[in-house]
Amino acid sequence: MAGHPPPRAPVGVVTRGTTGHNRLRRSDRQLVGAGPVRARLLAATDPLVVDLGYGATPVTTYELATRLRRVRPDVRVVGAEIDPARVVPGSAGVSFVRGGFELAGLRPVLVRAFNVLRQYREGAVGPAWATMSHQLAPGGLIVDGTCDELGRRCAWLVLDATGPISLTLAWDPFTVDRPSDVAERLPKALIHRNVPGEPIHALLVAADRAWAAAAPLAPFGPRVRWRRALELLAAAGVPVRQYRRRMRDCVLSVPAESAGFHPLHEQNPALTRHGRR
Repeated sequence: MAGHPPPRAPVGVVTRGTTGHNRLRRSDRQLVGAGPVRARLLAATDPLVVDLGYGATPVTTYELATRLRRVRPDVRVVGAEIDPARVVPGSAGVSFVRGGFELAGLRPVLVRAFNVLRQYREGAVGPAWATMSHQLAPGGLIVDGTCDELGRRCAWLVLDATGPISLTLAWDPFTVDRPSDVAERLPKALIHRNVPGEPIHALLVAADRAWAAAAPLAPFGPRVRWRRALELLAAAGVPVRQYRRRMRDCVLSVPAESAGFHPLHEQNPALTRHGRR
């Protein structure tokens, strides 16, 4: 694709690169639904999206492009991989570059980094967020998430230039017994904080309690039961996002503050050094 900036030294390390067809479908469904990602994509002058760390094959990058085009047909999707052996020729309107958290010098309106930071140490998360944030187009967003090998359990944070703004958990209604089972797939910034006394632990405990209280609706299926659990969470004061449409997945989405986050510049001085927009 014409117009790529000159190459810069990639920031990051090579990770395992495992991937698979439709592994990120639950996250993609939420990204193209009503919410900040869809709104930002529709408002963008240049709808450039970077899929960071797509792995050994770019199948999920192509899937992302197909789904985003339903929202914005002129979206430009670039897959970025730090391992040069994984960079493939572009096709079907999708291009590929070598790059890491510096995003190959691109300035996207959306970055999806799934199953990337999961493989880093916890202390690397803040600097990685700051580096990506520095490259965002004004108003841009980052999706930092993790899922299991089949995409049945997913969790992701949406961040803007100030830090995390929301946390979402999404899971297969028929293969997950209770909400806290998704904890094993929390993003790196949260997975080690799922202990008593931490907000993320309290959120998962509250979700399990609401799920248990909604057990009388189990004969109607897990989706109906989870809708009732969301109502109970909201009634208990948890600021859950309520979805009007029927959902294929069970989804729990809350503001980042509910998981214990503060603005990124307070967590990581690197963002202040880079400069906030």
